Amino acid sequence: MAAPDRTLNCEDFSMFQEVLKLMRTMDDRIVHALNTTVPTVSFSGKVDATQTCKQLYKSMMEAHLSRDKAIKACITHTSEVVGQLREARAKDGADMAVMKQLRKEQTKLKLMQSELNVEEVVNDRSHKVFNERCRIHYTPPKVK
Repeated sequence: MAAPDRTLNCEDFSMFQEVLKLMRTMDDRIVHALNTTVPTVSFSGKVDATQTCKQLYKSMMEAHLSRDKAIKACITHTSEVVGQLREARAKDGADMAVMKQLRKEQTKLKLMQSELNVEEVVNDRSHKVFNERCRIHYTPPKVK
């Protein structure tokens, strides 16, 4: 259940959000994944819960890392665009097209930064659900 290998479109915020939504599918369905793959006590002999939890954890962490990298790459890209537009504004403060584009890019940058907060909430929820179902089967390594 790996995250789709999609690249984020940093130019169009609505597409950026749409791809993030697809990339978050695993986290949205983690309860279902745990219910269908991690056995209850009565069925524990039929499935290797330790291996199942370990694999699910690995997939979850890969998805979190790929989303984090993608969001931060778009933030970096958009920050660079904002910097270039600020330089252009400094050279010609009367150019309304530059001013309008700068405001647009600044707004997009703030929205992208807020996605990091959303990501933190999504990740925390996934970890909580994972720990509730898998803590007796698998203990993930401590993250530094």
